[in-house]
Amino acid sequence: MEKVTSLASEKGLVLFSKSSCCMCYAVKILFQELGVTPMVHEIDQDPEGWEMEKALKRLGCNGPVPAIFIGGKLVGSTNEVMSLHLSGGLLPMLKPYQTLC
Repeated sequence: MEKVTSLASEKGLVLFSKSSCCMCYAVKILFQELGVTPMVHEIDQDPEGWEMEKALKRLGCNGPVPAIFIGGKLVGSTNEVMSLHLSGGLLPMLKPYQTLC
């Protein structure tokens, strides 16, 4: 749990992912289109990945990935992020992390 919370607070926008997860890919593309670059941590490539999966579930993720943290706080998984985006709530949360084009 400590590693997850530490990584989640390292950057403003953090995405815990698995390299073979299609929903993770969809969230990465959404962020790219919104002009933000999250710190992506592929837990399937981490020796402590299994423990990180369990920690993410304990923190409240429905599935272990994708798990999105904004400002060090768990936003949720794909459903929560897409719902926020469709309701107009995601962009204001991401504004501090957008890159200037």
